[in-house]
Amino acid sequence: MPTADIQQEKQRLLEIITKDAYFREKIILSSGKESDYYIDARLVTLTPEGAYLCARQILDIIKDEKIDAIGGPTLGADPMIGAVGVVSFQQKKPLTTFIIRKEAKAHGKGKQIEGPPLKEGARVVIIDDVATTGKAFLHSIDVLKAMNIQIVKAICIVDRDEGAREAIAAKGVELAAVFKAHDIHK
Repeated sequence: MPTADIQQEKQRLLEIITKDAYFREKIILSSGKESDYYIDARLVTLTPEGAYLCARQILDIIKDEKIDAIGGPTLGADPMIGAVGVVSFQQKKPLTTFIIRKEAKAHGKGKQIEGPPLKEGARVVIIDDVATTGKAFLHSIDVLKAMNIQIVKAICIVDRDEGAREAIAAKGVELAAVFKAHDIHK
């Protein structure tokens, strides 16, 4: 798709997030921090248009990357992972996807990573909806590195600019964001 389409889609995604998922109110975030605003990204990623637009933006960010799979931490990444898989298939560049559990299952095969098996040395991208401190990304990086998986990049839809980028960089991984907090929280 031409770059103009991607830019128009990015603008549409910003409009949807701002209108449907941005709330000015005091709230405690999953990081434990208090904030005067909240971005409930699942109100976007769990809609057909929002999931599609997120997938298109993510795929545009990684279009020049040589990767074996894309995935991320449950629950924030789940709807986007499915959308990225479908859109990548439609673009005739199918990507294997995976989901990282907070901990290994206590039953069945006891897997912590769901999806087709990742081979040692695989090159992957991890995604999530919103990054504040980067806690979910950091956990994902630790799980994958313990399996000798290479994390090429981390991508979020919104970076709240509250330390995630720096924390993830300290683990040797770059964080790319579709939007920064200031794009939404004005």
